[in-house]
Amino acid sequence: MNEPIRLTQYSHGAGCGCKISPQVLEVILAGSGAQNLDPRLWVGNASRDDAAVYSIDEERGVVSTTDFFMPIVDDPFDFGRIAATNAISDIYAMGGDPLMAIAILGWPVNVLAPEIAREVIRGGRSVCDEAGIPLAGGHSIDAPEPIFGLAVTGLVEKRHMKRNDTATAGCLLYLTKPLGIGILTTAEKQGKLRTADIGLARDWMCTLNKPGSRFGKLDGVSAMTDVTGFGLLGHLVEMADGSGLTARIQYDRVPRLPGVEYYLEQGCMPGGTLRNFDSYASQLGRLQELHKRVLCDPQTSGGLLVAVTPAGNQAFLDVAAGLGLNLEPIGELVERQSHAVEVS
Repeated sequence: MNEPIRLTQYSHGAGCGCKISPQVLEVILAGSGAQNLDPRLWVGNASRDDAAVYSIDEERGVVSTTDFFMPIVDDPFDFGRIAATNAISDIYAMGGDPLMAIAILGWPVNVLAPEIAREVIRGGRSVCDEAGIPLAGGHSIDAPEPIFGLAVTGLVEKRHMKRNDTATAGCLLYLTKPLGIGILTTAEKQGKLRTADIGLARDWMCTLNKPGSRFGKLDGVSAMTDVTGFGLLGHLVEMADGSGLTARIQYDRVPRLPGVEYYLEQGCMPGGTLRNFDSYASQLGRLQELHKRVLCDPQTSGGLLVAVTPAGNQAFLDVAAGLGLNLEPIGELVERQSHAVEVS
């Protein structure tokens, strides 16, 4: 009897943990030369935002993004679902609505059967169906490791567009999904995942960030981004530093997947965790070791990080509750202090 395929054994990385570290990325982009910016480019790479936005008229913009990675789970269908959910998330994080997607596939054709790749595509298509968009085509290459993702096009009204660097002092911070995805998927890869926790991280990774489209229409939402490979602290640094503020986070209020501390004790820490910390350490206040390992955990298809003004807070919570989200603030943004992020 054939052994079931374990896709994670065919890749050196996993999900958004495959990302090039921010420190290395800085070097790469610094050598790419000056960019001649088109005035119709509302959002480009300057703010390290989730997607680019290009004006099609005075009121609307096209949102464009791409995201792809190596397997974070063993099941091909679930790999496709997770990669697609993660890619579409960038459109929602800008306050937009997705229109269509194009698939990106790298496949070791001499190692893994094409029927397995077909299952990956089927998983991606199922998520596109859930999002109400066509998977309109794609491009594939023969690659040494399996890679899958999407290039996604969306639409956003300028008045509803949300950036990651426009937060204001006094804003409350919310996170729509629990942390710990990198830790639990590492436990699964190491064969240490408890039976009760099987499928827990997968189900969160397959949950679309559709609420972002609705949050975009709220004036009280001053900034928004999704939490992915750089961990909560990395994306918080980008939001706080980009807005000229400091984020103050209460660790006990940050939602976490069950068993996170247990799996850390078992040595299930992704390699990307310390890379994230090293990249942002100079902008972080003093951290306890546990806080570092959880808050720098690289997320794949993580939740939305939302900054909400005090005046708009109740309206935001009402909308969130209507969408089935029971949210509590994890911290706030204050006038700039010595560091971009402080954790207590």
